[in-house]
Amino acid sequence: MSYCNDILTKSKALHLDECEVVSIQKKIITVRITDSEIAEVKQNQEESVAVRIINQKKIIAGSASSDEKNLLDKVLETSPYVVPKRFWKNLPFPSRYVTVNKMYDSRLEDMSETSAVDIANTMINSALHKNIMRISGSLNIVAEKFQVMNTNGVDCTDNSTFISGTINTDSTGDTPVSGIGAICARTLNGFSAQRVGSDSQEMCTSSIGPKKIESDSYEIIFEPYAFGELLAFVFSSNFNLKTYAEKRSCFSDKLGDKIASESFTLTDDPHSPDGIGSKPFDDEGNPTLSQDLIKTGVMTGLFSDSFEAFKNGTSSSANAARPGSPMGRQAQSTPITLPHNLKVAGGDFTKDDIIKDTKKGLLIGRLWYTYPVNPERGDFSCTARSGIKIIENGKTSPGRSVRIVHNLKTLLKNITAVGNDSKNILQWSSLPSITPTIRVDNIRATPL
Repeated sequence: MSYCNDILTKSKALHLDECEVVSIQKKIITVRITDSEIAEVKQNQEESVAVRIINQKKIIAGSASSDEKNLLDKVLETSPYVVPKRFWKNLPFPSRYVTVNKMYDSRLEDMSETSAVDIANTMINSALHKNIMRISGSLNIVAEKFQVMNTNGVDCTDNSTFISGTINTDSTGDTPVSGIGAICARTLNGFSAQRVGSDSQEMCTSSIGPKKIESDSYEIIFEPYAFGELLAFVFSSNFNLKTYAEKRSCFSDKLGDKIASESFTLTDDPHSPDGIGSKPFDDEGNPTLSQDLIKTGVMTGLFSDSFEAFKNGTSSSANAARPGSPMGRQAQSTPITLPHNLKVAGGDFTKDDIIKDTKKGLLIGRLWYTYPVNPERGDFSCTARSGIKIIENGKTSPGRSVRIVHNLKTLLKNITAVGNDSKNILQWSSLPSITPTIRVDNIRATPL
């Protein structure tokens, strides 16, 4: 973009050490579903730009709309108040980038509001059932053009599309139960509006007539949507270099040690086709790479951006992120460190196989209110309120809501089965993951 080139040209004329410019053009269609009908349809067009300057080891930054005049001058006004970061090295230089498949679909970029409404209606209609009294949810379609440039010669452009649909269903009856169906993808072929609704309907209707679950320890089977919540809100921060170096990770000083079952491998994979977080370069222009965080039970990796890497005397793992909502990126003035796609390596078992092999357990389709209680120790809390089944000798029956207070370090060591049903998972405004069904032994559940 000429505006970005103008900023870089001016920064060179001012003899600034380094300058980075990020620009984004974004189209968002949102369909909101309430009380079993479409309540709102809106389309937004966004254009914005961000600048980061490094001069005499001072890092100063700012952002504005793309027609903002004198953005560079306004950013430089704060320079006298900034403390130099002596550990800083340099912004990236041009590199070769891999080709990642299924990141863009012109049909999503050209999608009209009318077509989006048709998709949302298919979601609603496939969730209808005589025992379901309420349907809610949303459909989001995003198309964006992201560009990052710097005075070292980096000039990277990424055209991306995203689609995410969610349907929540609530039952009739004296003891209401709920269900959820959710699918996210980068292409229209990777998305099924019909399945979003039918998955929610099946979870809800099969949960009718739940029995109270006794306070006890169980083998708990987390379906992909539930385990994806744990990955986003409990796992991820522990592998952030900043958290690890500051001794705030429950795995600090455990790099190279066995921390999980040998059947468990966790990778940050930015090259997974159709992955919500997949990209050829990070939001600083570094080429992305797939790296194992846990490999067959052993902790093997951490992720970082340039700032945190230089601060800790190492190199960036190309995890600089400028996350946007509901998906994609935005022109933030400085990036933060985030994984791209937290991906659990699939196993050999079907979900049905895992259930049949479970003697005393619970099947959980969805978690709510998941958060760390004592992050340094690995303690966390969550509530299972949807898609709960009691398992007795491989047979299932509906169960009521339970609370789980557990420990991540203990959970990882007690993984006993990994499914072969991996799915893209994206909790609202959270981190994308790719995970199958996972079974964990010896987890205590308490009825609500």
